[in-house]
Formats: sequence, structure tokens, C-alpha cells
Amino acid sequence: MKKSITLVLALAIGMFAQAQLFSTQTGKVGFFSKTPIEDIDGTSRSVLGVMNIAKNEMAIIITNTTFSFPNKLMEEHFNEKYMQSDKYPTSTFKGKINEAVDLSKDGEYKVTVTGKLNIHGVEVERTIPGNITVKNEEIRLVSGFPVKNADHKIEIPKLVVSKIAETLDVSVDITLLPKK
Repeated sequence: MKKSITLVLALAIGMFAQAQLFSTQTGKVGFFSKTPIEDIDGTSRSVLGVMNIAKNEMAIIITNTTFSFPNKLMEEHFNEKYMQSDKYPTSTFKGKINEAVDLSKDGEYKVTVTGKLNIHGVEVERTIPGNITVKNEEIRLVSGFPVKNADHKIEIPKLVVSKIAETLDVSVDITLLPKK
């Protein structure tokens, strides 16, 4: 599995010119589902990201099995019943920053990124808001946005539908460093 993720990241990096390339392998993506019966909180700290600041393009790849949960049963259900991680091992986003920002200069920027969000094998065009902070050759991207299970054909059995929200709150916090 690690070999295929490395290959996917290498292909994503190949899409970008080597100049002005930033990357990470330790970003953080989480999601939260709140219902009156149960809260579900999953987090991955193994997020691969790459950004070409010359073209304002970015790509993020997450291996679905890297999400951790407060208990093992949630993790098992997430991977086996909902995400079907054996069949759909990764979730990805590839997009372009819409605003004309100069990410080679220190500063804080409110941005939107338009691209393709692929979860559970279903690709959806999305425009996602975020904040970018550039400081001392580091780029930090923070974002929060909703994702509907139905948009990605994630089926929730009627027996547990009251325990899982129809819309999940997704959070992203990654820091990218210059690729040497």
C-alpha cells in the first residue's frame, strides 16, 4: 500500500514543475459527525500534500486506513462498511487556487480552491474555502468544509442512520515546506 501511495504522490509531483514546489507527508485531516446519539471523530496525520506556488495548484492524498478514532469499532466500521477502504484505499483532492495571490511572499491570504474531491471512488467538483499563511518559507493551509455522504455514494444503513450525520464537517491543517 505504501508503495502505491508513494507512486501516486510521485505522479502528483510530476504534474508540477520542480521549481517552487512545496510538500508535506504529515498534514492533518479530520472529520466530525454530530448526532444526538453519538459523535464520530476521525483524524489522519498521514496526509500527503504538494503545492506548486508558481501555478497556484495543489494536490492532497490520504490513505483512508490512516484515520484513527476514539474506539477501534468506529475505525473498523469506517474502513469496512462506509469507506470500503480495501476497494477505495485513498481520498484525494486536486485543485487550483482561484485568487491571484503571491505565495512566494510572507502573508495571510483568504482563498478558495476549485478542484476535484474524490472520496469513496466518487469525484465531485468542489470550491473549498481556506486560509493560507506564508511565513519563513513555510506554507500553512487551514480549511473547514462540509461533505455530504450521499455526494460520494457512502451508504449509511437504516439501522444506524441516527448515529451518523448526513453531512460531515471536514477540517484540514497542513504545513508545506520547500521541496529540495
